[in-house]
Amino acid sequence: MSLHPTLQPYADAWTHSVEAISEMVQPLVEGEWNRRTPCPGWSVRDIVSHVIGLDCEMLGDPRPIHSLPRDLFHVTTEHQRYMEMQVDVRRHHTAPEMTAELEYTVIRRNRQLRNEARDPGTKVRGPLGKEITLEQAYRARAFDVWVHEQDLRAALGLPGNLDSPGAYVTRDVLLEALPKVVAHDADAPRSSAIVFDVHGPVEFLRTVRVDIQGRGTVETAPALGPAATLSLDWETYVRLACGRVSPEAVADRVKTEGDQDLAAAILRHFAVTP
Repeated sequence: MSLHPTLQPYADAWTHSVEAISEMVQPLVEGEWNRRTPCPGWSVRDIVSHVIGLDCEMLGDPRPIHSLPRDLFHVTTEHQRYMEMQVDVRRHHTAPEMTAELEYTVIRRNRQLRNEARDPGTKVRGPLGKEITLEQAYRARAFDVWVHEQDLRAALGLPGNLDSPGAYVTRDVLLEALPKVVAHDADAPRSSAIVFDVHGPVEFLRTVRVDIQGRGTVETAPALGPAATLSLDWETYVRLACGRVSPEAVADRVKTEGDQDLAAAILRHFAVTP
């Protein structure tokens, strides 16, 4: 049975990224699992634990019963506490235990994908017990796994896959967040337009228009006389939008034109992942 056409691109993106992760971590020696990644507070082991944990939840496995230690300073919100549970419970697992569990989880998930007969609109349990559609769940996994693949590549010095299937899912997810960033968080002027010119392995030009009511929308049409233009490469765009770097750390990789205060406000609020 083949997947519903709406779900197939997300399944393909997830498969591509999770196989890349599996390949990267297979040869790691014990000490390399403790390397820090750009994901705040998380090591290589923690990222792989997170990937395993969320895919186990997609399989319907019960969540671990576990008390988090009080000294995890990167955990400040309920969402972060939820995500940390699957990570902390595996913090003392050895390298062979990690690779074996990852491999087994991927085999189970691939079987689930092959047998998936549910409609994309079917309601399923998402993070924090929130109900989401199956399509949203598949999309979130494709996005999440690709971003964490990039975290691991940065930590292990193995760049690549910046234009893989998951990169395009990530582009669409991050673009959906832009209107809120520009119109609401950065408080862009009403009846204005802000242009994002992204180059590199994934290229796009998008305009966020803010209407007279202060609502933002993303358009593919270029704007004449925009209030501000931000030009940056794809990797920097992802790192900023996923909260992996501060705007100050990549100031040399972002070119801004027009209203500099507005551009700075947009960059201050650019991180959209919880």
